[in-house]
Amino acid sequence: MELKFDKYNEFRIKSLFGRYITNESILQLTEIPPYSEIGKSSNNLPIYYLKLGSGPIKILIWSQMHGNESTTTKAIFDLFNYLESGYYKDFLTSCTLFIIPILNPDGAKAFTRLNANNIDLNRDAIIRSQKESIILRQVFDDFNPHYCFNLHGQRTIYSAGKSNSPSIISFLSPSEDTKRSITKTRKKSMSIINAINSVLQLYLPNQVGRYDDSFNPNCVGDQFQTIGVPTVLFEAGHYPGDYSREQTRKYIALSLFTAIECIAENKVNEKFYSLYFDIPENQTLFNDVIIRNANINSSRPNDFCDIGIQFIEVLGSNGLKFKPTIDYIGDLSNKYGHREINANFKQVFHPEFEVLLEKYEIDFIFVESEKIELFVKNNLI
Repeated sequence: MELKFDKYNEFRIKSLFGRYITNESILQLTEIPPYSEIGKSSNNLPIYYLKLGSGPIKILIWSQMHGNESTTTKAIFDLFNYLESGYYKDFLTSCTLFIIPILNPDGAKAFTRLNANNIDLNRDAIIRSQKESIILRQVFDDFNPHYCFNLHGQRTIYSAGKSNSPSIISFLSPSEDTKRSITKTRKKSMSIINAINSVLQLYLPNQVGRYDDSFNPNCVGDQFQTIGVPTVLFEAGHYPGDYSREQTRKYIALSLFTAIECIAENKVNEKFYSLYFDIPENQTLFNDVIIRNANINSSRPNDFCDIGIQFIEVLGSNGLKFKPTIDYIGDLSNKYGHREINANFKQVFHPEFEVLLEKYEIDFIFVESEKIELFVKNNLI
């Protein structure tokens, strides 16, 4: 079976769009059956869950543990709608899915990684100091899953290995100890990732990455894998030009479908686990924009540099915006820009600043007399 990409626009939930996804966003969905509440967040917002399927193999899936990582949440609902519309409902007689679409509703509302108490829930697996951490672990204990999918989003800085290809989607089979031992549990999660990667390479060749597997017992994935439940970490990254992550969500939906299919059809093949290490490890080789060969100081006309710019996400009264911010000034010959501007050794400046410096927020630049906008569409995402 295969997720029918030609049908994607039919089951993609169009009212769920952009990066700012909250409880309010998902409550208005008419395509999805009613939610149930599993508990309350630190700020007393409801944490919802859905169940899908009736089979004996149990898969626990959670998204937006980090509140500003919403792409996977969109993909969950697209896939849910696809299955509820009658496509491949058969294999859900093999599986039961327990889905928490927004584990951190406070962080989602504020568009922050952390929860309302400024705690990273993915570093709270042992102490479980937060209500959200306690709820997730209680669900884990009560549901007793055979597999876990831990869904996240990653920044635009990542490349697939040392190449100039962005890491559009990344995966991790978390370690169980400091030696990064290849246990039976890890082999299972690696095998699922291999199955996903083999499909993604048809659409995103050389644009899938793998995260460093250093052991951190405070991370939820490491904890669940250590307990003996194969856990796959999904990371939604940057598709070229897709700052709303509407293209990426499609490939996350495909990844989720492939992973569930692999489990439902008993295709978890541990024999070829080592193929996991053929996936290139993520590197941080990208800036959102790089301005090459720039002169930024008119009093030193023979000094030239590169300017690296990152888009910083800011939630304001009119919604979510990107603020282009100077990240680095110097030699960026070892990095790539999602967008590259060659200043051709001309003066680059902004009228508000005598000299450009790191950390400055700039929506545009001048290359001599030419004005160049650094982000389009009003910066709204």
